[in-house]
Amino acid sequence: MSKDRSNVTALLDDAPSYSRQNQGGIFVVIKGPDRGEAVRLTDPRAPVSFGSGPQCSLVLTDKTVSRKHLEAQLVGDEVMMIDCGSTNGTFIQGSRFEKISIGFGAEVKLGRTVLKFLPDEEIVDPEPSQMSAFGTIVGGDTKMRQMFTLLEDVAATNATVLIEGETGTGKELIAEEVHNHSPRKDGPFVVFDCGSVPRELIESMLFGHVKGSFTGAITDRRGAFAEAHGGTIFLDEIGEMALDLQPSLLRVLDKRAVRKVGSNTYEKIDVRVVAATNRDLRAEVAKKAFREDLYYRLAVIRVSVPPLRERGTDIPLLIQHFVNNFAQGLQVSPEDMARLVRHSWPGNVRELRNVMERACLLARGTSINLEDALVSEAAPSLGIRTDLPFKEAKGQLVEMFEREYIEDLMRRHKMNLSAAAREAQIDRKHLRELIRKYGLDPRQKLDGDEDAGSGGDV
Repeated sequence: MSKDRSNVTALLDDAPSYSRQNQGGIFVVIKGPDRGEAVRLTDPRAPVSFGSGPQCSLVLTDKTVSRKHLEAQLVGDEVMMIDCGSTNGTFIQGSRFEKISIGFGAEVKLGRTVLKFLPDEEIVDPEPSQMSAFGTIVGGDTKMRQMFTLLEDVAATNATVLIEGETGTGKELIAEEVHNHSPRKDGPFVVFDCGSVPRELIESMLFGHVKGSFTGAITDRRGAFAEAHGGTIFLDEIGEMALDLQPSLLRVLDKRAVRKVGSNTYEKIDVRVVAATNRDLRAEVAKKAFREDLYYRLAVIRVSVPPLRERGTDIPLLIQHFVNNFAQGLQVSPEDMARLVRHSWPGNVRELRNVMERACLLARGTSINLEDALVSEAAPSLGIRTDLPFKEAKGQLVEMFEREYIEDLMRRHKMNLSAAAREAQIDRKHLRELIRKYGLDPRQKLDGDEDAGSGGDV
């Protein structure tokens, strides 16, 4: 008999910043007389059994379970649950079964006992890399160099990765470098922003659709998963996906096949999945706002990206990196450097990059122009009109803000609608309306500016 309470608390509480799911998992009793007991399933040659008999791997004192009630086996990538001819049966979601494949987060009821299957997470504490960069990602801080070591190891595998971090920390760049350092580097890298695609179009754009499947579907369309075949798909802002759409994504991850909207057949896909979120997905799972089984399917490897305020020693390194990119030969004075280091950078590396780009563009002689760059970063002086009625003055203020914001946003993104919408965190349709409202050059085609249902770029 092998009972194991170790690590159960850690699994149910906060997870480490860097973690990976071992093959197999751990069964934890979450309801019944033996609550808190646990047993691991890690060896395909060693199934685990549950029941009241002393020969079982996990002996239960629940008098409503049979002597050998249930067995769990690791078969390839699947965990099979087999009822051993029990008297009272075994159930998942109220349905009795004899044999079933389960995933992480599944709850299995036998008698008055409920078992929950969880990943057996391994805390990864890698040695810091000797390098201060991973591809185009720059960082000399210990946390960053530990992350570089982990990314180097992970990139060589086909494991699904979940990148967690605040807005502006560079999650998409990390995903792209994982792809570039992987055996799939010669395949496509497809970005799909779950937060910027209208809810009614997500399934069509992710999985594709067949002609006539809905109004506006005038031709067959390949989805983002099919476009990423042989490469990597990056699911950005995965925490924004509506709860009722998540089962469709879970089926694709489990089957490694997609079914187009309006089709009855599945198409096999060969893709590596990297997802990212600025939300705490474990907290979302606890609030029932994100599916637990989908979370475990995505978080095979979890990488938490530190915000810039926690890696202040990296700021001078990043500043020099951006100056070299935007205008080699420019100088940053000690006073400007000290001011930049003191700044809190709520927008993280993205905000620092934007400031440095402006400081280089506005440079005078051989020195960056930090003063004007920071002024344009802050809210501009809008000249509030107190001689007008409140509603009219407010309308003028909002219009002036919108115009300046959209013009600067689209200029920096060279009229790329999708990239601009991702940074601004607004819906592409709304952004397109604002562009038209303020009369940006109508002769310049917007990237992805197609009729609804045509897909645009991803």
